[in-house]
Amino acid sequence: MDTTQLSDVLIVPDWPAPANVRAVVTTRRLPGNSQPPFDAFNLGLRSGEDEAVVRSNRDLLRRALSLPEPPHWLRQVHGTGVVEFADRASPDTPADVEEAEGDAAIARDAGVVLAILTADCLPVLFCADDGSEVAAAHAGWRGLSAGIIESCLGAMQTQPARLMAWLGPAIGPLSYEVGDQVRATFVAPDASAADAFRPTRPGHWHCDLYTLARQRLHALGVTRLYGGGFDTLADPRFYSYRRDAGASGRFASLIWIN
Repeated sequence: MDTTQLSDVLIVPDWPAPANVRAVVTTRRLPGNSQPPFDAFNLGLRSGEDEAVVRSNRDLLRRALSLPEPPHWLRQVHGTGVVEFADRASPDTPADVEEAEGDAAIARDAGVVLAILTADCLPVLFCADDGSEVAAAHAGWRGLSAGIIESCLGAMQTQPARLMAWLGPAIGPLSYEVGDQVRATFVAPDASAADAFRPTRPGHWHCDLYTLARQRLHALGVTRLYGGGFDTLADPRFYSYRRDAGASGRFASLIWIN
C-alpha cells in the first residue's frame, strides 16, 4: 500500500517520537463489518450499532495492525479520570468488562496498547522523549474545561519538559459552533482563551479546540506539540457526531510502547 492509500484508511502521527513508540489513528474507511450509517469500521460500543459488530471490528483492528495485545478501551464520560494500565489485556477479555471508566490512560510497560475513541472530540497522544511512558487523552470541550490534560500530565511520571504531544483528528474551528456558555467556561478563568473563539451569529462562536489544547499544554510546560489541522466534520474519512446528527460511529487513536 503506497503512502496515499495508507493515509486514506489510517493516520500515522507525524512527530519525532522515539523508535519504540507506536501510534496510529483509524478511519471509517478500513474494511470492517459495520453497516450504514456506521459503515464500515465503527469501534464505539455505545454508538448505537450492534455490539457484536463493533467487537468484530475491534478484533479485526488487533489482527490487521498486529497489535501486541487487544487495546485497553475506556468508558469515556467527558471527565478528568485517568487510568494507569500496567498489565497487558487478555485476548479473551469481554469488551464490556475491559472498559475502565476514564478519559485518559497511561502506560509504561511495553505491549500495553492505549485507545481513545472520538467522533469530533480531540484525541491527544503523549510520549516521553526516551520512550519510557505514553498516554492518551479524550479532550472535548467539556474535558478540556474540566482539566483532563492537567489530570493526565499530573498522573504521568515524566516531567512536561521531556514530553511531546500530538493532537489528532477533531472538529475544526470553521465547523465547530458553540454558544456563549461554552465560551464563558474557558474565558472566565483565562482571558487568553478568547483567542480560540471567533463570533459567528449573535450568541454563537466558532471554537478552536486545537488552540485551547495548545494553550493548556504550553502553560503546563509541554512545548513540543505536533499534529492538528484536521476537521472531522468536513473530512469523510472520519466519523463526526455533529455531521451525522448523532448517528455516528467512533474511530480510535492508539499508542503503545513496542
